[in-house]
Amino acid sequence: MSSVETPREVRAQAKYVRMSPRKARLVAEHIRGRSVPEARAVLAFTSREAAGVLQKVLQSAVSNAEANHGIAEDRLYVKATYVDGGPVMKRWRARARGRVARIRKRTCHITVTLVEAPAVAVPAVEEAAPAEVAEAPKPKRAAAKKTTTSHSKKKTASKRPAKKKEAAK
Repeated sequence: MSSVETPREVRAQAKYVRMSPRKARLVAEHIRGRSVPEARAVLAFTSREAAGVLQKVLQSAVSNAEANHGIAEDRLYVKATYVDGGPVMKRWRARARGRVARIRKRTCHITVTLVEAPAVAVPAVEEAAPAEVAEAPKPKRAAAKKTTTSHSKKKTASKRPAKKKEAAK
């Protein structure tokens, strides 16, 4: 029996969602790796249609965690979100000169996986006397070199040749 406890994973899936997988993936990237409250806030302020669907899948995963494993919502974070392509419905549209154009109505399967955040044990820290604590030296900043190059000088070239000064008489 190992002493390392693997975190419990909870999953929710929405299948045959009538949305392009590419559009749903753009929103799924925003919540990957975030805590559940933070992911909810991101989805609430995302103005894409996929955000509403992902919010429902996230809520379903949280409900699964609470009902089946007794894990509180605050202790969960989004381990993975991925969007796979589903079946494509093919339709036709009439075009000029008796031709047709194919219309693809894509579907997708959205999966959200949640994991319980590991409990972090905070070790007791002994307080040190103020004299013992030394401040770290601040890193010295190198002086900037001032260079003058020929390309940095202002050029006063004009299109007309310079006028010659008349000789003094």
